[in-house]
Amino acid sequence: MPRLSAVQKLPLGPIMTSIEGTELTAEDRKVLLHPLVGGVVYFGKNFVDKTQLSELSRQIKALRSPELVIAVDHEGGRVQRFHGEGFTDIPAMRSLGDLWTTHPPSARARAFEIGFTIGHELGEVGIDFSFAPVLDLDYGESAVIGHRAFHRDHGAAASLATAVMQGLRAEGMASVGKHFPGHGFVKGDTHWERPEDPRTFADVEAADLIPFRELIAAGVDGIMAAHLAFPNINAQLASQSSYWLQEVLRHKLHFRGVIFTDDTSMVAAEAAGDFTARAEVSTQAGADIVLACNDRPGLLELLDKWKPTPESSLARKWERMRKKAAGKRH
Repeated sequence: MPRLSAVQKLPLGPIMTSIEGTELTAEDRKVLLHPLVGGVVYFGKNFVDKTQLSELSRQIKALRSPELVIAVDHEGGRVQRFHGEGFTDIPAMRSLGDLWTTHPPSARARAFEIGFTIGHELGEVGIDFSFAPVLDLDYGESAVIGHRAFHRDHGAAASLATAVMQGLRAEGMASVGKHFPGHGFVKGDTHWERPEDPRTFADVEAADLIPFRELIAAGVDGIMAAHLAFPNINAQLASQSSYWLQEVLRHKLHFRGVIFTDDTSMVAAEAAGDFTARAEVSTQAGADIVLACNDRPGLLELLDKWKPTPESSLARKWERMRKKAAGKRH
């Protein structure tokens, strides 16, 4: 392993992964210096307070040049990784949907404010972006989505998500719409099972795809694909399907940004095989960046075995996700 003070000049790879705790271990450093790694995803286990998190980010970014990109799921409600001094408690996005029903302009203004707050507070601790906003619709069925969704109505969800994205952008922060092509209709949780959505493409296109279409038109930087099957449309998981990622997302919706998989350690992704097989099928289908978090043995196997074809556009896509100075994005 190179000296810890040395900054390794190394292109960013197609994997985002996690680290084990609140400080970098020797194994963490070795993992983060692997050429297949390009970014880090923080979780609650990595957080003590704002000072500690800022120092952790500094150490991670001092390892390599270009610097690793750091992200987090920090949506608000029950999916907010950091609390306490220096972090505003962000309400669940459904609260904005409730406000929309009484006064849409106030809801949009509040959504912008929330996006701005998230962008500012995460930027202060060295985080480049949050995997937000959620674009799933609230059909009243999905426990794992639930109040994370803005609204049942696709127009309300698209408008509020756009305002959050604009708030993030005002602070120089990229946005990632999730979970493509829409996770709100199914009851099952892809963390623990492989749910199937029985609808037709016409059903999905008429509702769930609209927030994605609207945010793509507004310049969303990233899209996260769900480990979700639509057997009456395509046999493969959306995150592993060239139909969804290429034909629909790239060609039909004209998305030119960064495609992320949801975490490949989820049970729903296991049908493709081991971590290497999951990463390969997703990238062959059109994903740019594979998440492999919270399973260190699986990650180490992936880093040892996977030999992806180098992707010339990956450096540009990583730079798109990196935090810019406030007001400087796009």
